[in-house]
Formats: sequence, C-alpha cells, structure tokens
Amino acid sequence: MTQRALDSSGEQTPGPSRPAMIDAGAELDPVHPMDLPPSAHDATGLTTAEVAERVARGEVNDVPVRSSRSVAEIVRANVFTRFNLIIGVLWVIMLFVAPIQDSLFGFVIVANTGIGIIQEWRAKKTLDSLAVIGEAKPTVRRDGKAAEVSTHEIVLGDVIELGPGDKVVVDGTVAEADSLEVDESLLTGEADPVLKRPGDPVMSGSFVVAGGGAFTATKVGREAYAAQLAEEASRFTLVHSELRSGISTILKYVTWMMVPTAIGLIISQLVVKDNNFKDSVARTVGGIVPMIPEGLVLLTSVAFAIGVVRLGRKQCLVQELPAIEGLARVDVVCLDKTGTLTEGGMDITEVRALGGSDEAYVHQVLRSLGSSDPRPNASLQAIIDAYPAGDKDGKGDKDGKDGKDGKDGKDGKGGKGGKGEEASWTVTDALPFSSARKYSGAAFTETDGTPSAWLLGAPDVLLADGDATLTEIEHLNEQGLRVLLLARVESGGLDAPDAAQSAVPTALVVLEQRLRPDAAETLKYFAQQNVATKVISGDNAVSVGAVAGKLGLAGAENTLDARKMPTDPDAMATAMEQNAVFGRVTPQQKRDMVAALQSRGHTVAMTGDGVNDVLALKDADIGVSMGSGSEATRAVAQIVLLNNSFATLPSVVAEGRRVIGNITRVATLFLTKTVYSVLLAILVVCTQVEYPFLPRHLTLLSTLTIGVPAFFLALAPNKERAQPHFVRRVMRYAIPSGVIAATATFTTYLVARHHYAGPGALEAETSAATLTLFLTSMWVLAIIARPYTWWRIALVAAMGLGFLIVLVVPWLQDFFALKLVGATMPWTAVGIAVAAAALLEFSWRLVGRRFGA
Repeated sequence: MTQRALDSSGEQTPGPSRPAMIDAGAELDPVHPMDLPPSAHDATGLTTAEVAERVARGEVNDVPVRSSRSVAEIVRANVFTRFNLIIGVLWVIMLFVAPIQDSLFGFVIVANTGIGIIQEWRAKKTLDSLAVIGEAKPTVRRDGKAAEVSTHEIVLGDVIELGPGDKVVVDGTVAEADSLEVDESLLTGEADPVLKRPGDPVMSGSFVVAGGGAFTATKVGREAYAAQLAEEASRFTLVHSELRSGISTILKYVTWMMVPTAIGLIISQLVVKDNNFKDSVARTVGGIVPMIPEGLVLLTSVAFAIGVVRLGRKQCLVQELPAIEGLARVDVVCLDKTGTLTEGGMDITEVRALGGSDEAYVHQVLRSLGSSDPRPNASLQAIIDAYPAGDKDGKGDKDGKDGKDGKDGKDGKGGKGGKGEEASWTVTDALPFSSARKYSGAAFTETDGTPSAWLLGAPDVLLADGDATLTEIEHLNEQGLRVLLLARVESGGLDAPDAAQSAVPTALVVLEQRLRPDAAETLKYFAQQNVATKVISGDNAVSVGAVAGKLGLAGAENTLDARKMPTDPDAMATAMEQNAVFGRVTPQQKRDMVAALQSRGHTVAMTGDGVNDVLALKDADIGVSMGSGSEATRAVAQIVLLNNSFATLPSVVAEGRRVIGNITRVATLFLTKTVYSVLLAILVVCTQVEYPFLPRHLTLLSTLTIGVPAFFLALAPNKERAQPHFVRRVMRYAIPSGVIAATATFTTYLVARHHYAGPGALEAETSAATLTLFLTSMWVLAIIARPYTWWRIALVAAMGLGFLIVLVVPWLQDFFALKLVGATMPWTAVGIAVAAAALLEFSWRLVGRRFGA
C-alpha cells in the first residue's frame, strides 16, 4: 500500500514505499526518448517542452467534445429534406407558369427553413456554452505540478491523476495505485469493480469507484477505446424519442399516400382535362403542395430547440434532446438523498465516546483519519472541518487543558491533550470508502510507535445484530441524523476478512445533514403530478426516512433496509411499489431496483451525483446528474443540473410536457390538412373534374388555419400529462377530421358546379369551396385550441378576421382570386360547413370516449 506521513501542518508527504511509476515515454515513443530519467518523469510528469513537441507531432487527444451539431450540419439538416426538394421543384415550376401569388408557398418554406436554422443555432450556442461549464477537467502532472486541463489538451505520455468518481478519459497504464478500484461495467458489462495495480491497463470509458492513483496515457484521440462512443454519445440529437420516431412514421405514411395520389392528379389535370395548360399545372401543384406537412418537422425542431434555450437559462444542460420529452413521460423518480434532498456538506453535532474511550484520543484518531485520505467524501470532510490537521487547540482542550498535560507534545504523548496533537501519526495503510462495503479505514503508527488500525462507517454494518449501541443509534436516526461508528481493528489489519466483525466500537460520530431549501417544494410538485418518488440511499433507512419526512415526502414512514430486499425481480418490484424510502442500498442494487420498476411498465428517472449512482443512471430511462457530481455521473446522465438545484427538475418536466402536448395538437392540425388534401385529390381523379383550388387558395388557408396558429400553440404553456402512443392519438383525430373536411368541401364544390355556369364559373366554384374548407378547418382549430384562454380565443378570432378581410377588400379578392358570387351558394357553403362542424364535434367526442382524451 502507499505509505503517507502527516507533517505538523497535516499535509501529506510521499512515504518510502510509494510505488515506482512506469516510464511511459520510453515505452510509447522510443524514437523520441524523454530527457529526464523515469523516476523524475514519474514525479513531475511531462515538461512544457515535451508537451509542445507531442502536440506538434499530433499526439494529442484531439477527439472533439461536441454537444451539438455544427452550423453546417444544422443548415444541411434543415434545407436538404425530402419534402423541401419536392416543394422546391414545384416552386420553380410555378414561378414560370403562374402569377407570383401562386408561388407564395415557396416563400413560406424559405421562411420556415430560416426559422428552423436560427432556432437550432440558438440552441447550439446554449448547449455549447453549458457544455464548457460542465466539462470534466482531468488533473494532469506537468513540470512537477498538478493542474486541471481540458480533455482535448491531454497528450501521449501525460500522467493523469485519479480519484473516486473520476472518469478515465484516455487509455493508459496504471502508474500509481492506492487501493484503486475501477468500474469497467459500461465497457465490459462486468458489474464488479476491478482492483488495479501499477502496470495494469485502464480503458477510457471506465471510472474510479474507490481509492486513487495515477495513470500514464498510452492511447489518445481516436485510438482510445471509447473515444468514438463518447463522441457519438455527446452529440446534439433530435431522434430516438417517441415524438420524433412518431413523426417519421407519419411522414412515411404521408409519402405512401402522396406519391400515387399526386401521379393520378397530374394525369387527370394535364392529360384527361382539356384546359389551359398553365392553369392545369397550377391546379395540379395546388393539389400536391397541401399534402405535405412541411411545417410539422419545423415546429417540432423549434419546440425542442426553444426548450433547450429556456432550460439553459436555468443552468440545465440537456445532453440528449429527447431527455426533455422523456422526463415528461416519467411516472417514477428515484432520488439519491445525498446531494439531491440534502446539500453535499454535513456538520458534526456530537462525538460520543463508547466503552470509556478517552475523548481527546478519539479526536486525534478522527483528525488522523481525515488527513489519511487525499480525496475525502462528504462525511470525512465534515470530520476534517471539525478536526483540522495542525489545529493546536482542536477539540482536545476540553480534556487536555490546551495540551499542558501532554507538555505540548514534546513527550510524544501530547496527542491526547490537545495542543500536543500536532505531533504526526504516520499512515501505514489505507482503505478508501466503498459504497459496497459501507466503511473506510486507515492504519497508523502513533507518535510513540504504537500501531493502530481504525474503521469508520455504517454502525449497522460494523456492529453485530442485537448490539445495545444500535438502540442508541436508532434514536438518533429517527431524528434524521446520520451516525458513523469509529471502531478499532484489534488484529489482522484492514485487509483481514473479519476486520469489520472483530472491530471494537470506540465512538459514534453524529452528523447533521443540510436539507436543500427547495427540495420540499419539488417533492410536492411530483406528488401533485402523480409521479411516485422513491428515495434510494446508502445511508440508514430510518435516518433517510426521517429526512424525507421533514421534507414532506408522502409515504416517508414506509422504509426498507435494502439488505432485506428480495432478489427476485418480481418480488423486488412489489417491494419498490409498496415502499418509498430505501436504505443501505449498494450500487448494484440501485441498478436492479431501476430494472425492477421498468419491468412493471414504469418509466423511471434516476437522480444522483456520486459514483455509486452511475450504473443506475445509465440504466434508467432518464438519468439526471448534479453539476457538482462526479465526472462519471455527468458523463452518463442525459440531463446535468449545473446549478446543483433539484428544483430545476419541474422546469424540465414542464418543458417536456409543453413539447409533447403542443406537438400532438399541431400534428393533428397538419395531418388533418394532409388527409383532406389527399382525399380531395382522389375525389377529383375519380370524378374527372378540375381541381378546385389554386396554390394561392391553399396557402391562404394553411397560413390562417394551421401555420400561424400552430406556431403559437407549439410554444404555449402546457401542463397536460404526457400520453403514450403519439401516432395513434394523432391519427384517431386527424383521419375523421380530414375526411369530414374533404367531404364537406367537395360537396360544396359539386353543388357549386351545378349552380354556376358561363365565364368565371370556376372561380366562383372555387370561392364557395374555399369558404366551406376554411370554416371547417377553423372549427378543427377551435377544437384543438381548447381549453380556451383569452389568448387562444383571440388567436382563433384573429384568424377568422384575417379571412374576412380578404373577402371584403377588393384588391385582396383579386390577389387571392376569391370572390363570393350571389347569396345562395355562399350561404349553402356556410350551411354545409355548419353540418361538418357538428360532425366534427360528434367524432371528436366519440374518439375521446372510446380511446381516452
């Protein structure tokens, strides 16, 4: 084991048994040997000159850390789409054969594409800036000093330090190991941590669960094992979600319907009908363009992008965009207590000596334990804060009268007196804290040469069942206090199999956890949204339950010690559903608990900040990490709360519900248009009549009944709970709505063909059909806009007013070729539209009763 000595100031100094490091440079680069001897390199790392030389040779970790698509990719993704190609070709045709007003649809597409590019670019800027804030910065030794550098600045041969929770960012060989345990499960699937010794390989993508050390980089850049995986996993994505895949499915159906229908319409209008060629072309294009739900993809992308920007303002980094949607679908949230419900820091409220132990001596043991670990966890940090190394007064002045009885440590025994505690204890062995075993430890040579070994950890793990001290601890746990047991190892050393069982209880360390001020409101929010909350912790279940109870968690009294948790997945799922608080949970159990809940059909979110949460975060439907969490948790989580505020989660849920609910609404609008356009084209082909509309008519209708209102509806607040089966829900409403609209419109068109005759008849027929289609589409919009608010009513009314202005302003009548002739046919069109509205109401209510809202 690595040996460390504590000087009078409490700083650690390398001991004589420090393991020798490998000469990474000599192995990796025989052509360019290092000038320094291996031992010097081991201690100091590379020099500035050597780093510059390796950068010049390209031996640098140049894998780009990317949180989003590049600007070129954004432009390409928004411009070069299948439907943009179709519309672009039709637009060019219309520019040659028809007036400019029949080409307005092309300008709308250009505007839509521009909006999409701008919004996604804004989201990119937000993601990139947040990614820089949340980027892990490994500690690298250079010129004899340890410094944090960006991952892409690491070069071949760098000596990189490791501690609990650190991610291995490049491949390498272990140079130093101090009880170094590495979890490689994300790479190999093997759940058990691997103990690493000097000379052992480490792979990028693994992470440290216990101990510490350093490794020498042997493969950097794209040669590293997990480099490609890491690059792909961190990219800005708009896919792999029910919403996005559902829209892709819808577009596939639309293409299948559109292609044969469009071919039939082209033949009907250009070959069968003996009309003016240019007019036939215009009406053919007018029939094809509305079949394409071109704005649906745009609005979905914009809704996601604006969600990223809104959450970015709250210091929430969305590493995978579908996570916004995913969290809105969650029905169970699993919370890690420490760092989520409580703040990271703790305070010692009391140290109770057991069995007549000398309190001053106990304080010295705690002081030495604190100094033995270079990377203390929160509990040990609280001990360090209370008993800092080199504190001459310390806690011992109550017993030692400022150390006078110890003669200020000069006799070597003053450690028990307070001031004399500045004399150093030498660390001879160390056992880092592990979530699996629930304790840590260290062995010392005291100032008088006496050896001693100590364990510090969970009392119910270190004490035998039935021990009288457990009753005392239980009362403390019921108050929400955290209790650690300090126990002396009598024989066998820290590595002995029975070290914990044979340890002699020496003192209880009572810690008070700092509750997050915003945690209670957040738990209340999830309860109101019918999202079950499960608190999963490595601490004592009763203590965790008391903390949860203080925060108002429903069911906090239903606690379960995970050591009594059934291993059968079905029985575990039942236990998870019946209880709300779980204590003494191991990292593997957290993973199993998530899987058990998922087996019952639950959508599970997991929050955490410690290395013990990584496996569960990876397997959960949505993983949420705190910004102050370990590198490993931030790497696997889809959402990182950079402000470490649990209260940000409701904002993420709200954004997800806004996106899902609103896109469902606007998708119904767009698909209704597609259905009635396809059906109208089919009816035209079957009856061999002129297509009733020019492109300008459908551009006007689409703008007023879909385009403008959809933009507002897509970005509006929406707190409706997310529902599954996106495609089915949309099609259940869109198909009957489209059929009713097409039937009503074509009925009006056929009636008008019998009513009007002579020159200008086609324009009059088109105007009557347009009136019916507008009023029917407006009723669909009115239904979708429910429940009404003042702005929704104003939106619908404004669209209706816009159409009325077109009908009454002469130059707009001419521009859009809309003029109602006579009174009989316009009122007939209105009457047919009223009947269609009644059918729409009936069909929507029927679908709602049969399939649910």
